[in-house]
Amino acid sequence: MLIVSLLFFLLCTILYIVVKPFLLLLILRFFQGIWFSVVTTAANSIAADIVPESRKGTGLGYFSISVNLGIVIGPFIGITVVQLANFDLLFIILAILLTIGALLALPIKLSNIELEGERSLKFSLSDLIEMKALPVALLGMFVSFSYSSVLSFISIYSEQKGLLTVTGYFYILFAAIMIAIRPLTGRFYDTVGPKYVIIPSFLLFSGGLVMLGFMEGPILFLISALLIGAGYSTLVTSFQTLSVQATSLARSAYATSTFFTLFDSGIALGSMVFGIIAVTFNYLIVYLSAASIVLLAMFVFTLRLRKTELVS
Repeated sequence: MLIVSLLFFLLCTILYIVVKPFLLLLILRFFQGIWFSVVTTAANSIAADIVPESRKGTGLGYFSISVNLGIVIGPFIGITVVQLANFDLLFIILAILLTIGALLALPIKLSNIELEGERSLKFSLSDLIEMKALPVALLGMFVSFSYSSVLSFISIYSEQKGLLTVTGYFYILFAAIMIAIRPLTGRFYDTVGPKYVIIPSFLLFSGGLVMLGFMEGPILFLISALLIGAGYSTLVTSFQTLSVQATSLARSAYATSTFFTLFDSGIALGSMVFGIIAVTFNYLIVYLSAASIVLLAMFVFTLRLRKTELVS
């Protein structure tokens, strides 16, 4: 599924060069979204399968670094290429990167991975959702909902504040802190327990959003990038790891799919809701609202700590 979806995703990327009518672009984007969801689910499931149980936090932490780096560096490359050249060159570069990714997927070997058993023609809710991972996935949805305020509006907001030229440094610091902190937090996750990593990350993430809302100059803007990057990246990896650990190895792909289905839904819904808030009020309200949602998620998480043995 990983290799097939990568090839179709590559084909969709190449077609952007030749497809020009807007309606056809929408249709192409729809099909590319399908293959994107398959690629991300397959890659995350494989990573979760091949990492030993005792090293889940550390291993998935390293994996998440690459994913988050792509999310951060991608827009930076896109904006730079479009400003210096054009969209056709951008899609050519993306096609080359995807080709490299497909080639790197070929030598991946999966052995001794437990499968769920015989499959039947009957269809049930369990074929779509791993119920044991659902509570953690819902918390991940809170996180992605709040992060959409940064992902969707940071360029517009920085331009409004006269800091558009500093936005590139925002992305650089965001990526740098993720690379620096994930190996440490992953090791802490495995040794001292998830709650000692997750709760401080909630506080960092919410604090960075509040700082972003009140920022008027480059210093607070860049400090917020460090806080948000550290908190958000750690939360995503921790909740993904918890969702996989909540079920059996045979259901790890289902848990991963459940987590990212809700995670992506949170980004989509958050972009819409915060867009309405931005138009109706202002970006200060956007980021204070996002911070409040993060704190609400932390409150729900602490309640769950008391009621279940999921997190030890």
